[in-house]
Amino acid sequence: MSNANRQRVAIAGSSGLIGGALSSALRERGDDVVALVRRAPRADHERQWDPDAGDLDPGHLADVDVVVNLAGAGVGDKRWTPEYKREILTSRTTTTGLIARRLAEGAGPRRLVNASAVGFYGDRGEETLTETSPAGHGFLAEVVRAWEAATQPASEAGIPVAMSRTGLVFAPEGGALAPLLTLGKFGLAGPLGSGRQWWPWISLTDEVNALIHLIDHPEITGPVNLTAPSPERQKVVAQTLGQELSRPAVLPAPAFAMRIAVGEFAGEILASTKALPTVLEETGYRFTHEDIRSALRWITAR
Repeated sequence: MSNANRQRVAIAGSSGLIGGALSSALRERGDDVVALVRRAPRADHERQWDPDAGDLDPGHLADVDVVVNLAGAGVGDKRWTPEYKREILTSRTTTTGLIARRLAEGAGPRRLVNASAVGFYGDRGEETLTETSPAGHGFLAEVVRAWEAATQPASEAGIPVAMSRTGLVFAPEGGALAPLLTLGKFGLAGPLGSGRQWWPWISLTDEVNALIHLIDHPEITGPVNLTAPSPERQKVVAQTLGQELSRPAVLPAPAFAMRIAVGEFAGEILASTKALPTVLEETGYRFTHEDIRSALRWITAR
């Protein structure tokens, strides 16, 4: 990338799986990365903020071209107690709302790429879902609606906003596949529930490259599904993983056992969401891992 095309990108949530990989990819191509951190800065590229207190110095964004907001508590990190469900919601809406207000006040950036999730669609069975499909029902669908609504101050001020409705991110280092990968090494990665539910997956490579596509194309606004073009039924994911690991993948995990093990979150694991990346493909994005076998082969090789 030439100096003329170099961008300065501020990232909230840069310490997570996706944020860390995105930061590395942007630096590798010549961009400057600013990390918004809650603790005291430890490096020149870090700038402190406190979204819970509504504290984000406008000067931190004055020299930034794009803000990528990936902040939010992990939906599968803990059991969904009432307190943790509030944290899942507020950790997204407070960070997004604060960034959107600062951008609306003219803090500097000309672009916001805000995280979102395919949880917007809820459990939809065999229905094919695109960005124009209506919202579904359930806790995560409610969270995503509020999360996306929190970007409105920026969009109403004329800032182009893209909302990256991310699917299940598959990565060698962790992500949504981590529990299944661990079980798969012992030949235990069988169907979850019926196994017929559609999983809207995406490899970490394509997740990062798709975010960069959105960074580079401010004309793309509104919701964008970050999912591979070939969603798969969960049992196919499990079977393919077993084949790549040379392990059997036949023992099922009954739905009732999953609900005992992980609580209310089991409903999201068992949900069927056949989401397609219509906007990405229509705007010229080309996937590195279009099918589940190529993605799992990349992961198991690592």
